[in-house]
Amino acid sequence: MNKLLIATTNLGKFDEYKKFLASYPLKLVSLKDLNITDESPEPAKTFEENAIIKAKFYYAKSQIPTLVDDGGFEIDALHGEPGVKSHRWLGEKTTDEDLINETIKRMKKIPDGKRQCRLTLVIAVAGTFGLMTAQSSIEGVVPPKPSEKKIKGYPFRSVMYLPKFHKYYIDLTDEEHEILNHRKQALEKIKDVFNQINN
Repeated sequence: MNKLLIATTNLGKFDEYKKFLASYPLKLVSLKDLNITDESPEPAKTFEENAIIKAKFYYAKSQIPTLVDDGGFEIDALHGEPGVKSHRWLGEKTTDEDLINETIKRMKKIPDGKRQCRLTLVIAVAGTFGLMTAQSSIEGVVPPKPSEKKIKGYPFRSVMYLPKFHKYYIDLTDEEHEILNHRKQALEKIKDVFNQINN
C-alpha cells in the first residue's frame, strides 16, 4: 500500500482526510509520523500559491506523495480580506474573539446586498506525477452581529451566515456540514490522482 503524506499538524484535519480518503488503498501519514516539523514557508498572496509551495516543500523533504491545503475567510467588501492572513489578520497573537469583533466592526457600515463572504479552500497534491490542485468555497454573508456560539480555532464560522440554510455556519447540523464540506468537494475534483498514486 502506497503512502500519502497529509502535511498538517492539525489532528482534526488529518482525521477528516482519513474519512474522506478511506475508499482509496492508501496509507495516510502525518508530519508527526515522519518526525517533520511544520516549517514550510507561506510567502504567497493566494491560497493556491501557498498550497503549491507547501506541497512541493514537503514532497521534496519526505519523497512521499504529499497533500496540503490552504484556505481562509474572504470578504468581498474588504477586497478579499482577511484572505491568506485569516488567522494572522491582526497579528500573530490574535484571539478568536479579536477576529470576530474586528470583522463585525469593519462591516458595520456595509449595506445589505454587499456583505458577501466565503470560506475558500485549495488542495494541492505533489508527487512523481507532478502537481494537481483543486478549489472549493462555501458562500455566505457577514451578519450585523456574530453568533453567540463559538468554536475555538474557528472564529469565522461565527461571523458567516448562510441564507439558504437560514442559520450561521457554526449552527449547521452534522448532515448539513457534510453537504457543504468544501474539503470533501475539493477532493472529489482531483480524485483520479489518488488512484494514480497506487499505479
